[in-house]
Formats: sequence, structure tokens, C-alpha cells
Amino acid sequence: MKPSIEIQEDKVNLSKEEARQVRRRSVALLADILAPVRLHLLFAVVLVVLSMVLKTAMPWIISEALNTTINPLMAGDAGPATRMVLLYAGAGVLSAICIYTNILLTYKISQSALYDLRQRMFDHSQKLSVGFHETYTSGRVTSRLTSDLDTIRQFLDSGLSELASTLLGIIFTVVALFLMDWRAGVALAIAFVPVWLLTLWFRRASSLTYRAQRVASARIISRFAETFTGIRAVKAFRAEPQVRRDYAAAAEDYRARVMESVKVHGLYMPTLQALGNTFVAAVLVIGGYAVLGGSMQVGTLLALVIYANRVFEPIFMLSEFYNMFQSAVSALEKVSGFLAEKPQVREPEHPAQRLTPAQGDLVFDGVEFEYLDGTPALHRLSAQVPAGQHLALVGATGAGKSTIAKLVARFYDVTTGSISLDGVDVRQLSDAQLRREVVMVTQEAYLFEGTVADNIRLGDPTATDEQVHEAARTVGAYDFIMSLPQGFATDLAKRGGRVSAGQRQLISFARAFLADPAVLILDEATASLDIPTEQLVQRGLETLLAGRTSLVIAHRLSTVLNADRIWVVDAGHVVEDGSPSDLVAHGGRFARMVGAWEESNAVS
Repeated sequence: MKPSIEIQEDKVNLSKEEARQVRRRSVALLADILAPVRLHLLFAVVLVVLSMVLKTAMPWIISEALNTTINPLMAGDAGPATRMVLLYAGAGVLSAICIYTNILLTYKISQSALYDLRQRMFDHSQKLSVGFHETYTSGRVTSRLTSDLDTIRQFLDSGLSELASTLLGIIFTVVALFLMDWRAGVALAIAFVPVWLLTLWFRRASSLTYRAQRVASARIISRFAETFTGIRAVKAFRAEPQVRRDYAAAAEDYRARVMESVKVHGLYMPTLQALGNTFVAAVLVIGGYAVLGGSMQVGTLLALVIYANRVFEPIFMLSEFYNMFQSAVSALEKVSGFLAEKPQVREPEHPAQRLTPAQGDLVFDGVEFEYLDGTPALHRLSAQVPAGQHLALVGATGAGKSTIAKLVARFYDVTTGSISLDGVDVRQLSDAQLRREVVMVTQEAYLFEGTVADNIRLGDPTATDEQVHEAARTVGAYDFIMSLPQGFATDLAKRGGRVSAGQRQLISFARAFLADPAVLILDEATASLDIPTEQLVQRGLETLLAGRTSLVIAHRLSTVLNADRIWVVDAGHVVEDGSPSDLVAHGGRFARMVGAWEESNAVS
């Protein structure tokens, strides 16, 4: 059940086959997000080629000017020099226009591609199963949607265009060198041998260090997000020193990974610069002797020196871009891996067509479930819950009550057997239809930023204000909502921070009432309510549960004694099944639970 991406992203040293698969997947993703802007991308490439042709021609223009205009100038003829100056200036201006237009176009391409990628990732994260999000930490999801996307954005904004222009600049400059003097071309070919070997080493070494750096970065973000998501627990248990040590360890690991990449880069750059200086010196020696021998003009020598510098200058820049490139590749690998994750609970290819509203008849047919392979969380369960029946699940923590509820809501799929709703396997229902007909309210009543009305209307986005108010009245939330500063228009702030835990739960009840499901699941939904508030909401709950199938999980027996039927769950087995009165008369586990509860009430 554990998502493969979490295992994969912790691996720094991938096998050749794994690396090949990751590379193919990443390239396919990049090609896919750039496909809608391919015409813009083609135009950008044309602009890059044109600008680099003009930039490469400019030293040749200087050479021609020195070689052909000196004598006419000395004779008083400024025409050739003027034409060369205008040609040089025109090439420079046109090159600048191409570069400017390319920059604007590149940013447009980048933002369009990133918009598409952000939408894909957010949509995909919603499609992934609850099981995925319960094991793949929120900090890592945040890292994928923020840090990794920002790294890709930086590369697409400037790195991609600069990389293309740098590579083209090297190619055009090498061709120009060979055309101007074959001896300089041979010297360059010789110099490129150690440069090529050095670059191959740098590519392999930096690839490993940057992958490790991205993994360490994701761990820091994950550690930070988890710490401050659970800040109340951290403060309540005075765990600040421990979380500081954990964060410091993650930060130290990141620092060490960064230093490893710095060392690789620090060794590559000086060596490359030494090779470049050696080549320039070789060109000066070859050209100098050629000028002295009369086989080369001074202007040609100057152009060769300019080209010699231009060959290695882009290689220096290329190493800088390669840092950005490696970070972008690593980020793209993470993003493509995230998008490659398949939902454990998948939409059916051909959903069952339901022409009438669900009645709520549930049938468990040989249901078994495992969170981890070989470790059953729910043993074979076969039972029917008739439409409209109020079923309560009781048992110790970890007994399997919530597992049954999650299977009915199809947060997970059964390992064996089936669960059907009105005779249709829930796996054959579309997700939209299942969510309309089965609603689950948990102990954590999550409220979003926005007004009270907005949060209640989440149950039915088409509901009118009157329907929203009626839902609140039904569950007993109306009075406290009207006591808020702006009533139903009160902004609840982040996670409903302006209301109490009990009030948040009442709002979630109103939301569930508005959704009007056929099957309602309450998983410890009244646990955050104090006794007076719970008693206040019981009447609302009776209205909420009336006429619909309900599964209620609760530790407080006061909330389950009025159920039509009770399942006592223990170690993944339903060990008792019957009405409250029958189970008490039977004298089993539920009877002992009721006895202990009555005794505690008598003492209090």
C-alpha cells in the first residue's frame, strides 16, 4: 500500500535501468507540457539561431575591417570603413532585437508550461487515494508543488534559452575557427579531448550530488511542514529540543550535500579555465608565427583570438547552466514521479448508471482488507445493513472500526470480497456519484478559509442561503452562527480558527445535512464535543440520521445506545452483532462495556 514514489525519491544511486526509465518519463513530461506552445518554441529557436549567427559573424566583420579598410583609409577613402562599421552595428542591433524578443517569448512559454504543470499536479493530487496521502507526507507534496516547480520555472525562464544559445555559440564558433585557419581548428580538436573527458566526469559526479541535494531539500521542507502542522503537540509535550535536533540534522545533511556539489564544481571550473587559457596561448603562438611569415593578416589573428576565447567562455557558462540544468532535471524527475503515481482507488472505466437515488442498502460480501501485505486489518466480513438502519460500531482503538468506515466510503478498496450499495459494487460507481451517496464526517472537522456559509455550502455548492440556514438550524448550529460578528458571512480564517472545536463539528454536520447522502458515516464525529454540547446536538443528529443508512463510530456509549444495531469489533473481527438490548441481554462484551459505563456514571 505504500506509494512507490516515496521509496524511489529516497534513492540517490539508481540502477541504469531505473535511471533510464526516470529519464524517459521526465523527457516525456517535458515534451508534453511544451507541446501546446511548440510553435512559440520553434520561433524562439529561430531567434536563438539568428542571434548566434549574427554574434558569430561580428568577429569576422572586425577581421575584414582590419584587413581591408586600413589602406583605403590611409589613402583618404572612408567608404569601406564606414560600410564595415554600419554592417557591424547593424549585426549588433539585430542580434539584440532577436535576444530581446526571445527573452519575452521564452518567459511566455515558461509561464504557459508551468501553469499547465501546476494544474496537472493539483488535479492529480486530488485524484490520488486517501491511502497515498496518509503515507506520502504533506511536506513532500508541498515540496513538489513549490520548490520543485520553482526550480523548473527558473530553468524554463532563462536556462533553456541560455543553454541553447550557448551550445549553438560553441558550434558556430568552432566552425568559424576551422574556416578561418585549419591549424587553429586542429589545436581546438586536440584541446577538446581533455575538455570532453573532464565534462563527462563532471556530468556524472554533479548528477549524483544534485539528486542527493534535492532529496535533502525535500526532507528539510517535509520536516518543517510537519513540525509546524503539529506545533500544538510539540509545545504540549515540550518537544522543541527534539524537533530542533531533527531539523538541525536535516539541515546539516543538506549543507553537506551542497558542499559536495560545490567541491565537484570547484574542481571542474579551474581545470576547464586552465585548458581554455592554454588553447588561447596556442592560437596566439600559431597565429603570431603565421603573421610573421606573411601567411596570415593581423585582423585574422585578432578574430581567431576572439573566437578562441568564445569557444571556452560558453563552456564556462555551460557549467553554470549545467548546475541549473541538474537541479531542473532532478526536480522534473520528482514531479514526473509524482504524476506517475497511480491512484490505489481508481475510477471505473465504465461506471454503473444509477437512474434513481440510492436507498442506502449495504452488503458486505466476504470483505477482507490489508493495509500492509500479509497483515490483515479486517477479516472476512459478510453482512447486510438494510436501507435506513442506524448501525453503531464499538470497540477498542485500533480494532478496525474506522477501517470498515473507510472501505464503505471507498477511501480504500477491499483486498478480497466486495461492498455493494443497492446491489451495485461501490467500485463500479463513479467517484462523483459515490461521494453524493456516501458522506463521511470525521473527528477532525476541517474548515476552509472563507465564510461560514461557504463552508456549509461545500455539501451542496448549488444550495441557496435559505437552505444553508435550514441545514444549520437542523443540526443546532444556527444560534451560535448568528452570534458570530457577521453571522453566516463571518470569515472563519485558516482552518476555522475563529470557532471552537465543537462549533467546527456542528458546521461539518450542517455541511453533511446539506449534502443529503443515502449513507452517512460518523467516525468519532462527536468526540470533540463536550457533554452539554453533545446533548444539544443529539436532536439535530436524530434529524440528520433519520431516513438514511448510518454508520456511527463512537467510544461514548451514550451516542450509540439508541442505534438500531451494534457491531462490536475486535482485532479486525465483528465479534458481536445485534440490537443494544439483545447484546446487553446476551451478556457478552457489549454488556460488559455498558455495565462499566453505568458504573462510572453512578460513581460520578
